Amino acid sequence: MLKQAQRAPSWKNQQTSRCYVVESRELVDSIRETALPSFNCRNTANAALIITTFVRGNVGFNEGDPVNEIGDGWGAYDLGLHDAFLILAASDAGYDTLIMGIRNSQAIREKLDIPENEEIMSVIAIGKRVRDASPRPRKELEEVTRFY
Repeated sequence: MLKQAQRAPSWKNQQTSRCYVVESRELVDSIRETALPSFNCRNTANAALIITTFVRGNVGFNEGDPVNEIGDGWGAYDLGLHDAFLILAASDAGYDTLIMGIRNSQAIREKLDIPENEEIMSVIAIGKRVRDASPRPRKELEEVTRFY
């Protein structure tokens, strides 16, 4: 799964996405209890966690200056591609994922010794679901797409 995620395209192939894989039950539980809201803590029992980050100030910059108004948003964009490849690979391998953006990034940074120049974006739980989830409604294509 992680090798598939590495294949995601990135700005000038800089590959600034980073993964911190937490498999130790003790550390998983500690992160769940101190860094996740209660509803996500309940929904991630028995799962491994992958914290994804990107290195700030590289992607979308040229000689230290942003190439346009998006700046570090390009690092987030690349990380989104990386994470999409990751969750698709997990699905292909028979695993379910839960992507969580509501988290205490400072607690995670301290527990995993994540460098300050990395932006913590998401916590991804990977495991086997206990019960089937209801399908989530999707907007009509015409509501989110314009054809010219």
